[in-house]
Amino acid sequence: MNTAKEVSEKTFIRRSHQRCDQMGIERNQVYSKKILTGDDLFVRLSEKRHLIENVKPFINQIYGFVKGTDFFALLTDEEGCILTIIGDENILKEAFSYKMIPGAFMDEPNIGTNAMGTALAEKMPVQVSGKEHYIESYHKWTCSAAPIRDRHGKILGTIDLTGYSKQVHPHTLGMVVAAANAIEHILKEKNYNEELYLAKHYNDTIIDSISAGILTADVNGVIKTVNHYIPELFGYSASELREMKVWQLFDGWEQVLTSSAARRGFVEEEVFVNSKRNKLQLILSTYPIIDSYNKLRDIIFVFKDVKKIRKLANRIMGRKAVYTFDKIIGKNEHFCRVVEFAKKIADSRSGILILGESGTGKELFAQAIHNHSDRREEPFVALNCGAIPKTLIEAELFGYEEGAFTGAKTSGNPGKFEIADGGTLFLDEIGEMPLDMQTRLLRIIEEGTVSRVGSTKEFVVDVRIIAASNKDLKEEVEQGNFRKDLYYRLNVLPLMLPPLRQRKDDIPILIDYFMKRISKRLNKRPFELAEAQMQQLMNYEWPGNIRELENFVELIINAESLPLEIPQENAMTANGLPSLVAQIKPGDWRFDEKDLTLNEMEKHFILHTLSKYHGNISLSAKVLGISRNTLYRSIENYGIDCSNLKQ
Repeated sequence: MNTAKEVSEKTFIRRSHQRCDQMGIERNQVYSKKILTGDDLFVRLSEKRHLIENVKPFINQIYGFVKGTDFFALLTDEEGCILTIIGDENILKEAFSYKMIPGAFMDEPNIGTNAMGTALAEKMPVQVSGKEHYIESYHKWTCSAAPIRDRHGKILGTIDLTGYSKQVHPHTLGMVVAAANAIEHILKEKNYNEELYLAKHYNDTIIDSISAGILTADVNGVIKTVNHYIPELFGYSASELREMKVWQLFDGWEQVLTSSAARRGFVEEEVFVNSKRNKLQLILSTYPIIDSYNKLRDIIFVFKDVKKIRKLANRIMGRKAVYTFDKIIGKNEHFCRVVEFAKKIADSRSGILILGESGTGKELFAQAIHNHSDRREEPFVALNCGAIPKTLIEAELFGYEEGAFTGAKTSGNPGKFEIADGGTLFLDEIGEMPLDMQTRLLRIIEEGTVSRVGSTKEFVVDVRIIAASNKDLKEEVEQGNFRKDLYYRLNVLPLMLPPLRQRKDDIPILIDYFMKRISKRLNKRPFELAEAQMQQLMNYEWPGNIRELENFVELIINAESLPLEIPQENAMTANGLPSLVAQIKPGDWRFDEKDLTLNEMEKHFILHTLSKYHGNISLSAKVLGISRNTLYRSIENYGIDCSNLKQ
């Protein structure tokens, strides 16, 4: 009576023979129908190198158990291709005569029923003995094979032990199965280790790609890990850092430890760090690591460079210079010499003082100098010293700490020097700066350090200062309104911008430029001036300089004609207001009932313009041909109330 196992064996053998009959396998076949050689075999062995390297020790071990008893052991891939074979000389010689060599395919379609091919077809360990082989050449052998699977159950290949039938024991298959199981375990373990390595590599790469210094320390302050950016940030090597305590790097360890023990972290706190080179100002965030016993184990520290954060913020907030020298229009010989000189001094670290009347383009030159320098990728920060109340200019320039004064932000605020660190600080209307601020400014220029209002901590800043003024600063020094030492510190490289009346040959070029630019912005057609009209414009003195000319061009484009008389030669009023004042008839304002002083007339003209444009300061200043700051001062001087003028 057959056992269940024998019935099972006969069942899979019967299925295999049926498959061989259907495929037309010939029983007198000797060799496999498919054998790889040359480059094809080399490529196959290269592709399966990982499997061969991991299985070879087990192949050697299993052969070692039966060595000297006419056995050979081999490994195939998932298609039945022999990858490696080892065995006793006599039986191996006979196997080679049947071309059972690396590259030969032992699957059923190529060599009929055999342990390797049938194990792949049935997806289970099998033993094929004697006449159970489909082809007659293998009837003298008994083959025992088991599939090798990866951790997902996919078959990678088979391991086989073959010998003469009289020497084979039923336990031979068990030995092969045990070897296959051991191989699968090793492969899973190596795969797991590989995944761990890749996961660590991914994490390390991700952490190193973050432009922040990241380190971990335990509750005793022992530094355990650092990313690649920490040594760059602190100036210490990784080995030096691991010999240090974290509290040696910055002040505030106790607060961090207390906060972490309470399951809280620091979020974007400014700290001063004792780097190897100098004292740095960094942004610190901390994250506590709590174990399964709810105990604080480690703390992750994330240090960010304030400069890089501010550089990004400056980029987002538009703190950058937009004008370049190619946007400075003019062909006047003297003006071109000024432009060339400005280009030459762009890379100098010395102070630049730009002098010129209102509307000559001082900030435009400052931006062009910045963009022509090696600081072009750094921030460009502008501050109009005449537009900020004297009580606030200190906080604007130097920043302030929490609680420095009433109304201060709880988190403090960086000043213009901090924001411009690495770049350029443009101080417009420097002549309006209070004397006490001039003293602090001089000290910062000389020492290169700044401290916030309400703080005793100082930190190094690298700022290139470009100052500008429409005043005669030398005369201001003589009158005691401007510090002499600051004047000479700023006036290392003076740049005097000529007024438009000294470069009248540029007026047609500028009008053409503004016509094209403004008409495109307003989506209107450029207005064409007659030759006589152009000559009148060239004869005009343009007290408001290029700004006045630009505003005039915008007016005529908006009107789509020339509704106003063209300014006449030398026609101007007090404070540089354009001669449009003189062109308005008294009846338009209903002034003719009484005589008016020039100041009264100016006040009414300003009020008339503000009323016409509903209190819009920017538009009114453009129409008047003056700066917004000048208009604000006039409004204050004349006591004009703009609140009831707005729509």
